[in-house]
Amino acid sequence: MTSTADKLVVINVVGLTPGLLGEHAPRMTALANEGFTCPLTGVLPAVTCTAQSTMLTGLAPSGHGIVGNGWYFRDQAEVRFWLQPNALVHGEKVWETARRARPGFTCSKIFWWYNMYSSVDRSLTLRPIYPADGRKIPALYSEPPDLEQALVERLGEFPMFNFWGPASDIRSSEWIARAALEEFRMHRPDLQLVYLPHLDYNFQRLGPSDPRVRDDVAAIDRVVGELVDGVRAEGADVLIVSEYGIEDVSRPVHLNRVLREAGLLRVRDTLGWEMLDPGASRAFAVADHQLAHVYVPDPDDRVRVGRLLEGTPGVERVLDDAGKVAEGLDHARSGELVAVAEPGCWFTYYYWLDDARAPDFARTVDIHRKPGYDPVELFLDPGLSAPKLRIVRRLLQKKLGFRMLLDVIGLDASVVKGSHGRHAATPEAGPLVIGTRSSLAAASMPMAGVRDLILAHFGLAGRSRAGTGAGGARAG
Repeated sequence: MTSTADKLVVINVVGLTPGLLGEHAPRMTALANEGFTCPLTGVLPAVTCTAQSTMLTGLAPSGHGIVGNGWYFRDQAEVRFWLQPNALVHGEKVWETARRARPGFTCSKIFWWYNMYSSVDRSLTLRPIYPADGRKIPALYSEPPDLEQALVERLGEFPMFNFWGPASDIRSSEWIARAALEEFRMHRPDLQLVYLPHLDYNFQRLGPSDPRVRDDVAAIDRVVGELVDGVRAEGADVLIVSEYGIEDVSRPVHLNRVLREAGLLRVRDTLGWEMLDPGASRAFAVADHQLAHVYVPDPDDRVRVGRLLEGTPGVERVLDDAGKVAEGLDHARSGELVAVAEPGCWFTYYYWLDDARAPDFARTVDIHRKPGYDPVELFLDPGLSAPKLRIVRRLLQKKLGFRMLLDVIGLDASVVKGSHGRHAATPEAGPLVIGTRSSLAAASMPMAGVRDLILAHFGLAGRSRAGTGAGGARAG
């Protein structure tokens, strides 16, 4: 079937690969058979924020500046992850290109990242409230502000604790999909972007080879099918995209411990905990799944650090300046060196040498305070004899008005069985695109080509970007 619908909904099914289509994903497979599907050549690092920014700008990380889910802010001497302001993404976004060519073009962005203070017409994303007493209260950010209220009134509160952490499950993606359909019916945007994270959870907990993840594929297929039926009934075409594939892993690699033992990383003693002191360190790693930006401020240290990392078991290669250029990672935000893990390995952020000295946040779900990505947050600490009872006790303390620490996350990184960040070993194990408009089919496509695929849907293929010169795109 060749559709001519003038609306387009782009559904980002995180972790979906060509190899997952088939009997456990009948709805998405039928969509691919009706229209087209092709593998995407992913970017490095193959992580959420980088992949999304590449799809929406058509630029490499060297152009849009999103070199990972987080990075080191040299002027602040702080590592920061999972920020939301859209101004962090350099370059013209696809909806801005479309709007220049077609005045009045509208776009809604539902849970895609960098979704605050964006130039889209409507946005909805997670934004918890953190009162001074230590609580974390579920909340959303929307533009306009009353969009959140309207959707919560229709759907109930967003299940934040099912979006990330030990309780992560299909409920968060179900809510997002229902919200997307409601928003589409309310406003009928020309372009709607929807993010469904479900496959990330058990694929990291169990690994993609575990037969139990078939249930997760079936669950997200059902959710996607319901959303597709709803928006197509409203006259929209659909693109399904994914950011990366997830591979089995069995070996965590502690780069910061290697650097510390070599006398290159410094910590501060704080209330008996050890806190990373990046501004005082000669070298430290910002770990992000299977890639790590390694910041080495003194040029005289870089050869030594590079050799140290290259000799570390679990490190496949270390990118220097030339390597970063080749991978499109030559941006001011990148580390002076970039480490890539071997197959089956991934990088932790851990820098302490004694678990008794780990900071208090290490045993909690705290994505903003940790100086690196921590998939161990998906697990309750197996060392706790009664973790659910501990949670109940902590929540009771909170209800009684006491400050409390929800310290239920372990420090054994070996529990993680799936990761991503490297280039996919084969097209079948990498990201993909599925579309309902068969006239746009291609045998394969770079991830940056998703931007042009979206524009082609609206008859705007080949449109040039505005304001993406090297000076603007590479500032950082």
